[in-house]
Amino acid sequence: MKVLEIVKLLEGKIVTSSQAMDRQIDAAFSSDLMSDVLTLNDFQNVALITGLANIQTIRTVEMAGIYFVILVRGKKASDEMIELAEENETIIIETAYSAFRTSALIYNSGVKSLY
Repeated sequence: MKVLEIVKLLEGKIVTSSQAMDRQIDAAFSSDLMSDVLTLNDFQNVALITGLANIQTIRTVEMAGIYFVILVRGKKASDEMIELAEENETIIIETAYSAFRTSALIYNSGVKSLY
């Protein structure tokens, strides 16, 4: 599923200025524990769904090779988060939906779950 399709589905907002909005998201993972995110191996085109809106989230996805972050529950990315995400070509999407609803909508639209 394309990033812009997910934004529309989630009634979300892209807060980074990355030029890669046509990129594909094939799988998603929901977690607020960054240690769990670091256990992921060899997955491409994965989105992290999380309510953890701090700089550590962006540092973690950078180490894990994840380029899509969906912030749920109305959480807002800080300027520092956005700056680091843009340096790493990571797209941040904000949505008011819960992690559960976000996961269900994305899954029902054909995006695979990692587990």
